[in-house]
Amino acid sequence: MTELGPVAWPPEPIRTARLVLRESDSRDRPVFVELLASEEVHTYLGGPQQRELPAVPERWPGSFVVERDGAMIGQIMIRRAPQDRRPAIAGKVDIGYLFLPRAWGFGYAAEACAAALDWVEHVLPGEPVVLITQSANVASMRLAAKLGFVEVERFHAWDAEQWVGQRSAGPLMSEE
Repeated sequence: MTELGPVAWPPEPIRTARLVLRESDSRDRPVFVELLASEEVHTYLGGPQQRELPAVPERWPGSFVVERDGAMIGQIMIRRAPQDRRPAIAGKVDIGYLFLPRAWGFGYAAEACAAALDWVEHVLPGEPVVLITQSANVASMRLAAKLGFVEVERFHAWDAEQWVGQRSAGPLMSEE
């Protein structure tokens, strides 16, 4: 993935009813380690990842820590896909997310992704956004539909069927 382009970074923290989306800092490192090492989190992402992390991990334009009550519970990643990717993805803004299993089932991913998509609409008006997930990931497929993504392609990679959804530019019409 590549840079988003001329986006002022970091933005002011984005606040929703229950969450804050902000740039990472050193206190988030243990949660990043937990996210990367979690078998549950990486069920549809090729398995847990072990890698050396800097003191302040994942600090780049488009990487948001998702915080609830002062503690990191997940991450939203927004990047531009390289031009050499599949035609449905190439050069488009791509959104991804990881949440700790203890934060699943409360609507935090939907709330955080909706806020991040609204941010994209503000800083990159008119840009369509894509989301890629395994079609077997039922929860992610439900979230994609809730966020307004519609299927544009399916392909086979990493020993599984991958689903590509695209969302047209514009703020979300309704949030729960």
